[in-house]
Amino acid sequence: MSNLLLIIVCVFVSPLAVYLKRGIGNDFWINLILYIVGAGCLGAIHGLWVILRNEA
Repeated sequence: MSNLLLIIVCVFVSPLAVYLKRGIGNDFWINLILYIVGAGCLGAIHGLWVILRNEA
């Protein structure tokens, strides 16, 4: 899935974008908790970081 589409999804529902990028793992659960606690804003920031970081 392209990063542009994931970024658009991340703005509205960041746990879904992280799930599509990384699957169910630590990043998903961290994002879900941040999304619930931070009213979406913290989850969106974390989601963007997960989507845009470069992995070797």
